[in-house]
Amino acid sequence: MTNAALRVVSKLRRLASRAADIALPPLCLSCGGGTGAHGALCGPCWGAIEFIEKPYCPVTGVPFPFDPGEEIVSAAALASPPPYAKARAVMRYTDASAKIVMRFKYADRMEAAPAFARWMARAGAELLADADIVAPVPLHRSRLFSRRFNQSAELARHIARASRLRLAPELLTRVRATRPQVGLSGEARRRNVAGAFRLGAAARATVEGRIVVLVDDVVTTGATVEACARAVKAAGAAEVRVLCLARVVPGEAVSI
Repeated sequence: MTNAALRVVSKLRRLASRAADIALPPLCLSCGGGTGAHGALCGPCWGAIEFIEKPYCPVTGVPFPFDPGEEIVSAAALASPPPYAKARAVMRYTDASAKIVMRFKYADRMEAAPAFARWMARAGAELLADADIVAPVPLHRSRLFSRRFNQSAELARHIARASRLRLAPELLTRVRATRPQVGLSGEARRRNVAGAFRLGAAARATVEGRIVVLVDDVVTTGATVEACARAVKAAGAAEVRVLCLARVVPGEAVSI
C-alpha cells in the first residue's frame, strides 16, 4: 500500500471513530459522565480510585502502611502461607472502586473488561512474564445462568490475549453451589468454598508442571482464590499466582 493510500485509510479510521463517538459518546465507567475516550474514567472518578503501588507484600500483594524494606514478607503471609506463590491487585476495594466493579459485574458494562484487563496486565506484569496459562475463577452454572456472564472469565480472556498466554476458560469447575460470600467472616468464607472447585482429568494434563495465573474480579479474605489455588496445585501445577482487579485490605472498613 502506498503512502497516499495509508494516509487515506488513516483519515477514514479517524472519521469513523468520530462518528462512533457521536452515536455512542464515551462515558465514564464509574459515574456515567462524559470522558475523552471509551473504556476510561473521568478525572474526578480516576482521582478517587486508590491504586495499589509498592511497598506491598511480595506474596499477598497487600500494601504496607510504610516501607519495611526490600522483599519483606507480611506477618500474615508468614503465619499462614497461602497456597499461591504471588498475588497482585490493581486497586484497593473502597466505596469508589466498588462502584465500578458493581457496574461491571451486575449492570452488564462489558465495555469495561478491556480497560480493566489492561490495568490488571500492568499491575500483574511480573506474574504474567513467565506464566503459561491464564484461567478465571469459575461461577457455578446456576449463578452463571442468572448473571449471564462470568466477569472473571471476561477479564481473563482479555488478559490472556494481551499477554499472549494460553487461556483455559474451563480449567476449574465450581461443582457445588455455595451461598453468597457477602457478609460472611473469613473463616465462614473458607468453610463455604471448601471443596467447591475441581479440575477435570483433561485439565490435569494441562496444568502439570506449568505456571497458572488465576484471575478474579475482587479478593476479599482470599478464601475463594485460595480454594482454587489448592485445587490447581493438587493437579500438579508448578506454581499458582493470583491477579485481581480489586482487593480488600485487611483492617480497612469496607462493606462487601
